[in-house]
Amino acid sequence: MFPLLHLFLLLISAGAIDDSVSAYDALQLYNFPIGLLPQGVIRYDLENSTGEFSVYFNGSCSFSLEGSYQLRYQPSISGRISTNRLGNLKGVSVKVILFWIKIVEVVRNGDELEFSVGIASADFAIDNFGISPQCGCGLNCDAVGDVAEEVDLLSLKAAV
Repeated sequence: MFPLLHLFLLLISAGAIDDSVSAYDALQLYNFPIGLLPQGVIRYDLENSTGEFSVYFNGSCSFSLEGSYQLRYQPSISGRISTNRLGNLKGVSVKVILFWIKIVEVVRNGDELEFSVGIASADFAIDNFGISPQCGCGLNCDAVGDVAEEVDLLSLKAAV
């Protein structure tokens, strides 16, 4: 019985993750909310022993959050994950004024996430990341759909 328990503890401490675990589930295993990744992950790779990861999308993905922050994900992003820390990030950028700046690290401090662009960082409540945003419309996709439906209805009325 002891060797089996020992093997189980080794697997947990090594961060072994089952192939059936989604990228969003993997985030949660490292104490991050799923909303750090937009919807549409088609595949991910995770080296359990080092925490090196890559996440793949069908193409680039951009969207706005809170009406002011615009984020962009390349078709593949990569970095290193450990409990409460995403480091060496590549492929994720935020638009600040007119410039795109790479996000290089995300650290969880209690109920906040700290996003670092190297020389500066900003903290956001973790509650803002409970839902994965959609490419193009972020978290306001229903509003975009409603506007599109209204435009279609107006077009139909104008054509009649």
